[in-house]
Amino acid sequence: MKISFNRWWVVIGAILVQLCIGGVYTWSLFNQPLADAYGWESNSVYLAYSIVIFIFAFTTIISGRLQDKFGPRKIATIGIVLYSAGLMLTSTAESLWQLYLYYSLIAGVGIGFVYVCPLSTCVKWFPDKKGFITGIAVGAFGLGGFLFNSFIQTFIESVGVSRAFFYQGIIYMIIGLIGAQLLRKPKINTSEVSDKIINDNEFTVTQMIKTKSFYLIWFIYLTGTITGLLVIGLAKDIGMDVAGLAPEIAANAVALAAIFNALGRITWGILSDKLGRLRVISVMFGLTAVAVGLLSTITPNTWLFFSIVAIIAFCFGGFLAVIPPLTSDYYGIKNLGANYGLVYQGYGIAALVGPMLISLAGGFKPAFLIAALLTIVGLILSLLVKPPLQIKPID
Repeated sequence: MKISFNRWWVVIGAILVQLCIGGVYTWSLFNQPLADAYGWESNSVYLAYSIVIFIFAFTTIISGRLQDKFGPRKIATIGIVLYSAGLMLTSTAESLWQLYLYYSLIAGVGIGFVYVCPLSTCVKWFPDKKGFITGIAVGAFGLGGFLFNSFIQTFIESVGVSRAFFYQGIIYMIIGLIGAQLLRKPKINTSEVSDKIINDNEFTVTQMIKTKSFYLIWFIYLTGTITGLLVIGLAKDIGMDVAGLAPEIAANAVALAAIFNALGRITWGILSDKLGRLRVISVMFGLTAVAVGLLSTITPNTWLFFSIVAIIAFCFGGFLAVIPPLTSDYYGIKNLGANYGLVYQGYGIAALVGPMLISLAGGFKPAFLIAALLTIVGLILSLLVKPPLQIKPID
C-alpha cells in the first residue's frame, strides 16, 4: 500500500506543475487583445509565443541535466518561481522588447526548468508503464490551457489584458510550488519501483548523438509538432480567418484544442504501450496530414473546422506523449532527462518554423499546405527508425 501511495503522490505533483506551465497554450487569447491595447502588429505579438516555446524547449537541454544531478524538486521549484515571476513582470510590459524579455525569455526559461522534471521522474517511477504515465504527465500540460481558459478570459475582460498576466502568475506560483514539493527520484534497486525494466541499456548524451535513430526521432518530433503548434497557438485567429467565424465563436477553438491535446496525450500514450511507439506515431502522422490538408484546401464550416482542430490537437498531444517513452526505450532511463532534453529540441525548432511558414507562404492556407507535406515526410521517417545497437558499459 505504501508503494502505490508514494508513486502516485509523485504523479499528483507532476500533474499540478504541468497544469500550471500548460497555461502557455492559452496564448491565442492574448494575441489580439495585446495588439489592440498597444497598437502592435499581430505577427509581432505572436512571435512572443513562438519564442517562448523555443526558449523553453532549448532550456530543457540544461534542466534535463540539472534534474538528473540535483533532483526534480529543486529544479522544478526554481522553474515555477521563474515562470510565475515572468508572467507578473509581463503585466508591466509596454513595449515589444519587454514582452519578449519578460514572457518569452524569463517565463520561457521557467517552463523549461519545470517541464522535464515531472516527465523524467514519472518514467523512473513507472518503468513498466512508460506510455501510460507519460500520457498523464504531459496530458496535464495540455489540459492546462483548457482549465485556465475561462479564468483568463474573465481576467482579460474584467481587469485588462496586461493585469491578467499578473493574476496568472500568482495562481501558478501557489499551485506550482505545492506540486514541485511532491517530486522526488525513486531509490533505485529498492521495492519502491516496479522491477520490470523494458530496456536497461543506458546511453549517455554523447553516445546517443552517435546513433542514426536519434536524428530520425529528432526530425520526427519536428515534423510531427509543427502543425499542432500552429493551430493551438493561433486557434482563434485561424477560426476567424480561414473559417470566417465570429471572434466569440472562434475563441471556443482554444478550449477545444486544449481538451483534445490532453486527451491525445493520454490516449496515444496508452496505445503506444500496447501497439508499439512507432506504429502509433505513423498513424498520428497520417491523421494529421489529412486534417491539415483539408484546412489548406477548403473553407470549412463551423463544425468541420472544430473537427479538424480536434484531430490536429489530438495527434499533436500524442507526439508529446509517445516520443519521451520512445527515447527511454532506445536510450535508457538513467540519463533520460538529459537525453530527452536534446531530443526535445525538435519541438523547439518547430515552434520557430511555424511562423516562418506563415510569413514565407503569405497566409494560413499555403502555410498549412507546406505543413501537410512536412507531415508526410515525417510519416516516411517513422517507417525508417530502428533501435540503436547495444553499447558497452562505461567504466
